[in-house]
Amino acid sequence: MSNPQQLRYSKEHEWLSTAEDGVATVGITEFAANALGDVVYAQLPAVGDTVSAGESCGELESTKSVSDLYSPVSGEIVESNQEVVEDPSLVNSAPFEGGWLFKVRVAEEPADLLSADEYDAFSSGN
Repeated sequence: MSNPQQLRYSKEHEWLSTAEDGVATVGITEFAANALGDVVYAQLPAVGDTVSAGESCGELESTKSVSDLYSPVSGEIVESNQEVVEDPSLVNSAPFEGGWLFKVRVAEEPADLLSADEYDAFSSGN
C-alpha cells in the first residue's frame, strides 16, 4: 500500500491535503478503508459545522462495524462529499481520489500530523 507523499496523516487514520486558500480536503486512508471492510453508509459533517482536531465529526458504517470519523484539524466545514453519501463504496475503491469525505477551512492544525513515511511506520506497527 502506498500513501501519497504530499498528504499528511493522523493516528486515527485520516489523511489531510495541503490547505489551499486555507481549505484542506480530508479522507480516510487505504489502511483504514481496508480495515473497515465494505463501507455501506457515510454520515459526514454538514457545511457550516465546526470541527475540532481529534474529535468525532461523523461516522462510517461497513459490513463489519461502525467507526467514528475524526477530523485531523480544527475549522469550519465548507463542503461534504455528497458522492460518498450516495455511493459509500467510493471510500474503499478510491480513498485518496473520489472517496474524500469533506473539506474544511483550517483554523488550527495540530503539530502531530504524520508524513507518509511516518504513517507507513505507524500503521505497520514499526
